[in-house]
Amino acid sequence: MWISPAYAQAAGGQGGDFFVTLLPLILIFVVFWLLLIRPQQRKVKEHQQMIQNLKKGDTVVTGGGIVGKIVKVDAGDNLLLVEIAPNVQVRVVRHTIAELLGKPKPANQNQTQQQSGQTGGLLGKLFPKK
Repeated sequence: MWISPAYAQAAGGQGGDFFVTLLPLILIFVVFWLLLIRPQQRKVKEHQQMIQNLKKGDTVVTGGGIVGKIVKVDAGDNLLLVEIAPNVQVRVVRHTIAELLGKPKPANQNQTQQQSGQTGGLLGKLFPKK
């Protein structure tokens, strides 16, 4: 035989650095904790607080995307009565509320703003009333 067999040889002198081999895994876990886990926990906590503080008259968006106004809130029950259209009310489980929308302005403020010629937004600036 002209070619001698090549056998794998043991690495010399690197058997004791167990911490060095775990260091990249520890750093990856720390990065995941700071960038993914902590913000998600904070978001869940804020959502639970929002659900606890729901009250009659709040405008909400359900998990299915339905926008409605809360008509009745039972403190002990997990169901809310939400009006999604005039004279159309549905019962919604409290934890399916995805978002709390800001309260709309009262109707008399909207009428006063329109009568004075101040229509808000980009269209009001581009096409002012004459």
